[in-house]
Amino acid sequence: MGDVVKFPASEASSDLLWRESVGETLREERLDRGERIADVASRAGVAPQYLSEIERGRKDPSSEIFSAVAGALDLTVGEVARRAASNVDRGSLCLAA
Repeated sequence: MGDVVKFPASEASSDLLWRESVGETLREERLDRGERIADVASRAGVAPQYLSEIERGRKDPSSEIFSAVAGALDLTVGEVARRAASNVDRGSLCLAA
């Protein structure tokens, strides 16, 4: 197979995962609106705990859940994606393996 290339820990830990950027974007919007996580989760039809995990970048939601949460914040999926992309412009992005 070849040699395994190891990256320094500081370099690897600076990579922002797409799900982390999306979660950060959703959380920023919710907080800017002064809304509780329970209210947004209810409108999106998901459990508050699950929305919390999405916002923290722990879960990678399906496209349907992503659309429902964006809609609950009166945003389109495209708008969330654009904002998330601008977050990753600050550093490198890791899309997931």
